Amino acid sequence: MYERALQPGRIGDLALPHRIIMGAMHLGIEATGDDRDLAAFYAERARGGAGLIVTGGAAVSRSGVGGPGYALVNEPDGWSRLARIPPAVHASGALVALQLFHAGRYARPDGPHPVAPSAVHSKFAGATPHALTEAEILRTVADFARGAERAAAVGFDAVEVMASEGYLLNQFLSPLTNRRDDAWGGDAERRMRFPLDVLRAVRERVGPSFPVVFRISGTDLMPGSSTSEEVTAFARALQAGGVDALNVGVGWHESAVPTVQTLTPPGAWVPYAEAVKAAVGDLPVIAGNRINTLTLADQVLARGVDFVSMARPFLADPDFIAKHKRGQAHLVNLCVGCNQACVDRSLADEPVSCMVNPHAVPSPTAPGPVSSGADRSYAVVGGGPAGLSAARELARSGARVTLFEAEAELGGQFRLARLVPGKADYGSTIRYYREELHRLGVDVRLARRIGPDDLDALRAFDGVVVASGGQPRRVGVPGAHLPLVMDYAEAFLNGAEGEVVIIGGGGVSVDLAHRIVGAPHSAEEFLRDYGLVKQAAVPAEGPRLTILSRSARIGSGMGRSTRWAVLASLRRRGVRVRTGIRYQEIVPGGVMIGTTDGGTETIAADTVVIAAGQERDTAAPELLKRVGVPFLTVGSAAGGRDAVEAFEQGVRAARHLMNDTARSRPTR
Repeated sequence: MYERALQPGRIGDLALPHRIIMGAMHLGIEATGDDRDLAAFYAERARGGAGLIVTGGAAVSRSGVGGPGYALVNEPDGWSRLARIPPAVHASGALVALQLFHAGRYARPDGPHPVAPSAVHSKFAGATPHALTEAEILRTVADFARGAERAAAVGFDAVEVMASEGYLLNQFLSPLTNRRDDAWGGDAERRMRFPLDVLRAVRERVGPSFPVVFRISGTDLMPGSSTSEEVTAFARALQAGGVDALNVGVGWHESAVPTVQTLTPPGAWVPYAEAVKAAVGDLPVIAGNRINTLTLADQVLARGVDFVSMARPFLADPDFIAKHKRGQAHLVNLCVGCNQACVDRSLADEPVSCMVNPHAVPSPTAPGPVSSGADRSYAVVGGGPAGLSAARELARSGARVTLFEAEAELGGQFRLARLVPGKADYGSTIRYYREELHRLGVDVRLARRIGPDDLDALRAFDGVVVASGGQPRRVGVPGAHLPLVMDYAEAFLNGAEGEVVIIGGGGVSVDLAHRIVGAPHSAEEFLRDYGLVKQAAVPAEGPRLTILSRSARIGSGMGRSTRWAVLASLRRRGVRVRTGIRYQEIVPGGVMIGTTDGGTETIAADTVVIAAGQERDTAAPELLKRVGVPFLTVGSAAGGRDAVEAFEQGVRAARHLMNDTARSRPTR
């Protein structure tokens, strides 16, 4: 199994143990905190079986940083932090490449003023960049070369030059952002000069045998940008210039096409890497973007590319490769593509993490676990994200753990989330935690609701984590009892028919709307939906649906990188949105709302779904107050906002509880 993915490969003089490359991710700790944490992050992935690791982008100059957390490869402090990485990775059995990076017009405007080939305003950065002079261009070329030389000197095994995703080198290639008419722009050949000069200068500094990879854009997903013929020509020019491999990315930050969100079917972007491979023959080509399982990676490799880049799967599970090699694929904590703790935090200049793995990146603010919980016993009430996370953390310390779940299956809200188009992998998170708790010896008791009869049983525990969630809220709108009304949990599980009105405009409402009207399931349907293949998209047929919200904003609380994509998908499927609503009454046949002129309007509906949040469970905390056992309440039961917070709270509560009970209660 996975015979292609786990087969050895080669990039230049580097012999790699398998065909999976850990792709570059900005972590937000490159320039802040303890630099040992940065090295420890990569070393953990090396121990987990990663073969070649590519670091997050290291800016080659101050004008090229993407935010305050970026490393600066050509400055002493940044250099000393990066220098810790190679020995840590090598000692753990892997190879590591430094990504050389310049944000160009995507640089933060609160630092040195952004620069670019031309002064084209960037909506992403909110600034108009300074157009580089020829002297500044030559200095930037030298910055890339100097960064590569330093990488080789300190022990990095290769460099990857970022020339994709709308950053500086990609900006020079695109007619949208390169409007020059000089030696550096004016036609496709001159637009290639800057990145080709970067390759030439890097190669001169590091010599012919040091591996140099370029990450190029297979498609910018921007109307009017580089054509497929220009991408092919650039790939061949890099090959002629002596590059050792091409890593094919897609999309710009301004693009209206999602590239890594759950809406994007896994493997959708592989055809663009295949097109590059067809152009360059024997030169190694790396495919990536939205590939999250080794099974899919194996299938991609069978189609002809040489390597697969997987980044966020190594956030979700640092032992991703090792578990597959041991035949433990069922124990892999799969990346679900949520973006919430990784991409969204990166865009907000915050240290990244992973929703399903709160341990992903070392955090100096996390409470330290006690040395051992072997003589203590804990209960967890609730088997949703917070409860699963808490139970795992308690069991990892060696404590005896009993988890009580009122439903017949673990997962909490994830049991509903996995039904949303693109979110089927949320079910894999339930599977992972179920298997992990079994491996750790947690006593899981399903269909077991804690009540007053359990007082004596609860007193036997040293502490309890309450993660009992809540129930869908029934808003105080007259008529909510009518037969046409259901709550969001019912609608997720059973669907909704006819003309549908959803009351509530939060993330749950948006997910539910997506569940009801559907979305493309295959990569081919997705590419057609976004006009990326010649066959025209077929208008979606489905229930007529309206979202009503008191708020002026739909999807509040959804992540920055996801909300826009989901709302755009709903608009394409004819979903109507009404905001600033004053509800009057639910009546047979619809929802009566107030109008601005003081009158009323009835929104027709065969089915009305109330998706206005949850009523948190207060019964379990009240019960535990009577018992007198130490407890902490987490997740929805504590008013938590989302699953990222729930998983993190579960870990923190477990650690705090172990620390507190270790100090205050004798061990048994």
